[in-house]
Amino acid sequence: MAFRRKLIQVVSLLFTFYIFLYAQQAVPLDWKMHDIGQVRQLVTNMGALWSAETNYPGLIYCEFPPNSHEEHIGQSGIWIGAITPDNDTLVSVTSSWESDYEFFPSAASWDTIWVINRGDTVDIPYWHNYTGVSDQDFICRYNDYGPASLRASNHIPLYLDVLQTSYAWSSQPVDEMIVFRFYIIPTKFDLTDVYITYWLDGNVGYRGEGWSFAQNDYSIYDKDKKLGIAMDRPGSGGAYSPIGVKIYPPDTVPEDLLKWTFNWYPGGSGMESRDAPRYLQMAENKIMENQSEADGSQFMISFGPFDLSVGDTLSFTVGEILGEGLDGVLANIKQLDWLIGQDFKVPSPPPLPPLRVETKNHKVILRWEALSGDVNPETYQDRYRADSIKVPFEGYRVYKSTQSATGPWNLLGEYDISDNIYGYNTGLERDYIDVGLLNNLEYYYSVSAFSKPDSVTNFPSQESSINANAKKAIPGTEPPETVGKVAVVPNPYRGDIAYHSYNPPWEKPGGTRARWMEQDRRIQFINLPAECEIKIYTLAGDLVNTIKHRDPYKGYEDWDLISSVGQAVSSDIYLFTVEDTKNKKVQLGKFVIIK
Repeated sequence: MAFRRKLIQVVSLLFTFYIFLYAQQAVPLDWKMHDIGQVRQLVTNMGALWSAETNYPGLIYCEFPPNSHEEHIGQSGIWIGAITPDNDTLVSVTSSWESDYEFFPSAASWDTIWVINRGDTVDIPYWHNYTGVSDQDFICRYNDYGPASLRASNHIPLYLDVLQTSYAWSSQPVDEMIVFRFYIIPTKFDLTDVYITYWLDGNVGYRGEGWSFAQNDYSIYDKDKKLGIAMDRPGSGGAYSPIGVKIYPPDTVPEDLLKWTFNWYPGGSGMESRDAPRYLQMAENKIMENQSEADGSQFMISFGPFDLSVGDTLSFTVGEILGEGLDGVLANIKQLDWLIGQDFKVPSPPPLPPLRVETKNHKVILRWEALSGDVNPETYQDRYRADSIKVPFEGYRVYKSTQSATGPWNLLGEYDISDNIYGYNTGLERDYIDVGLLNNLEYYYSVSAFSKPDSVTNFPSQESSINANAKKAIPGTEPPETVGKVAVVPNPYRGDIAYHSYNPPWEKPGGTRARWMEQDRRIQFINLPAECEIKIYTLAGDLVNTIKHRDPYKGYEDWDLISSVGQAVSSDIYLFTVEDTKNKKVQLGKFVIIK
């Protein structure tokens, strides 16, 4: 009997563990990157502005300027504290050093992150006929009471739904900010003395392989602007931009009735993990003096109280602001205030040109003429312009990068409407041919459309996102009929050459890494037929690796100099065979690696 009881207990524990594990895996964890403007900001449908439990593969969560590898966020998210009808004091957090993740999406397959462009209307199950506000809207929903949330240790839910929207713009003067709007909805019982906190672990500086750059930041606060800023210590490496967080509370409650708290945590210490003391910090109604020692920047801005009945919606806005130094951030605060005062109703750029890319031998052909079924940038209208111009389209710009789909970009050409007072009057073009390119290397192209400026409000010309229209192009020849001319480049491969410094780079770091690493090495087998198999051997005849090639359009394959068992190969002479799998013809060759 005792054995049976013990067995039942074990089975029950295993079943509980399985349910928790399944709950974690069943929810559609998702992430998206705001990349349409100057700020590259990671957003998750857990409410965290970092990878959290999603599968985000990158290293950087908030990069500004683009391709600078300058980070600004370690962790970030909202906390919600309240008192329940049973007089329990509870706090639910999206992200915190001292708590498990307590907000997750539901298990519905559509509870991911929805991406909506300005003016587009989408029927989201929990938000019917949502119409895009900015040039790039993200919409998501999460809660603190689902099975995935209940697995968090010591978590007692407030039974809240949170709808989160985030907005980004592609063009000046509003492209150096991300705006978040939150909608808090109680679903089970009424809540009193609700406090909202925005928490930021600001990590400002060049992102290498570790977080040491974040240990010399500090936090400051402007109580009149409700603005917290994470700053890099002057002289510590020259970060381009601080990161500012400004709170816009609900306009349904007079501001003089709200209590505000600003609290920073030196080196991460002093943050509460239990709900009751954490709530007391949120409701403290105290503004700490600015941090004087630069030993890490983590702060919270809290405001309240509010009373919420079941089904009520508490809405507030948070602006994430970056810029060139502190002066740039403060200047962008003024732009953000104006933008929110306009209810985001500002002139927009034209739609993305319908870019098509064709690759040839040492050549790339770009075409963007609107065909049947395409959205035509040249005919778009903008109802938020103050002037009388019905069709504000002015021209196109053609860009090229040898680095990545996010730039840096070089302007190849600008073509605008002739015979008017705007631009260079070059006349419109809808194709471009780039010649003299190296075969089998990656190039990136984009074509943007831009508008006339609004002369009534002095709002500048708006340009569609360069990054959003980026296309990769690899010029080259078609695969030959069979083997016979297969070659290895470079041959010899020399480890003392910085191939990653070439333009375009022969080797480059993967993902969002800034620095080249051993696994980024590569040699290339060229002139491959459409279907073949490459085998690489040592001089002693030992098989090092096998590469299968199946591509009717690409006549090359890369090898990272890693063996089939995951080891980096050494300096030596290597042999290779290439077998045409259609006709069984085989070509032999050799190459040299010198490290």
